[in-house]
Amino acid sequence: MATEPDKEGLQALNDRLDALKKTQLPEARADEHYSQAHLGWRMVIELVAGILIGFGIGYGLDWLFGTLPLFLVLFILVGLAAGIKTMMRTAKEIQDDQVAHAARQKKDE
Repeated sequence: MATEPDKEGLQALNDRLDALKKTQLPEARADEHYSQAHLGWRMVIELVAGILIGFGIGYGLDWLFGTLPLFLVLFILVGLAAGIKTMMRTAKEIQDDQVAHAARQKKDE
């Protein structure tokens, strides 16, 4: 005849096992995160993409209206500004990730 299991004892054992499992989790490897070179290239590509899109729009409008350098120069400058804005947003995102990572490490210590 089987007896009812001790629910409190099982719960305590389960809690201890969960705590032990948390201490055994491997740390995130450094190669899983973006390298600094990768982040630098991402920012360069964002800047160049903004300029090229501005160039394309400006050249297209100049061709359409027959005013060759006017819209080209204007939209290259707008594309440059958009590229810089995107780069700054990416830099803020990277900084926020690094601050959060440092806070997690300090909390673990």
